[in-house]
Amino acid sequence: MTETNPAAPTVVITGATSGIGAVAAETLASRGARIIFTARDLSRGQATLDRLRAIAPQADHRVHYADLSSIAQMKRVALEIADIGMRIDVMINNAGMIINRRTLTEDGLELSFATNHLSYFVLTCLLRERFAAHARIVSTASALHLRAALDFDDLQLENSFSGMRAYANSKLCNILFTRELAKRLRGTTITANCFHPGFVATRFGSGSGGPFGALLRLGKYFASTPKAGAQTMIYLALAPEVAGLSGKYFANCAPLEPSPAASDDACAARLWDESVKLTGVDWPA
Repeated sequence: MTETNPAAPTVVITGATSGIGAVAAETLASRGARIIFTARDLSRGQATLDRLRAIAPQADHRVHYADLSSIAQMKRVALEIADIGMRIDVMINNAGMIINRRTLTEDGLELSFATNHLSYFVLTCLLRERFAAHARIVSTASALHLRAALDFDDLQLENSFSGMRAYANSKLCNILFTRELAKRLRGTTITANCFHPGFVATRFGSGSGGPFGALLRLGKYFASTPKAGAQTMIYLALAPEVAGLSGKYFANCAPLEPSPAASDDACAARLWDESVKLTGVDWPA
């Protein structure tokens, strides 16, 4: 039987079966971390688990399966992870998708909003009792938030949908979530930051069809590698120089000012309140 190192840091990560999430999970495992990750696809989940065990066989790596567009499944997998009883040193919210046709989840929510924002919100809030004293919460945002502005009267884009707008709005939500979460963490030594990984050639958006999907596929010829895109994620998870920073937006391993819409405290608070109403989950101030 392989012994588990009880002192190994525990990293919870979503979106770890491909792209920058896979690079980050494997890099962190190679540096001694225990990786707990979520997956939707059984075969990709098992393949990722096998790679992590090959890299660091002494660590108790685990996979939990869920469709993170479903609020019920978000809650279930969060509670499953919490029930393991391990302290969480790093929480990386990275699962994401883009789709060119407005699609509703089983909860009646726009798919990009549910997957790219609410999964971050629900999992982080439900795992709050498991965070270590100096835990780091890291969320994958995007520079595409610069193109976004939330309309709280049409948060699900019923009247104004486009795939790019839905994705950009969800990335704005990631920054606003980080901003409000950092406020709620004041007085603790837990931090919350988010980052732009750059335009990376991954499986992301591979299911999109039509001209939209063709444009994404063409763009990937000019994109950076997943290894390059993962560097800021890894930096925020490990670098000692960011240990005391919270509520920041990073790119290329350096803090960067986000858009005025992403710096709006009132909007961040309102998005938080709307997310609580939709999910029944909260992290009290």
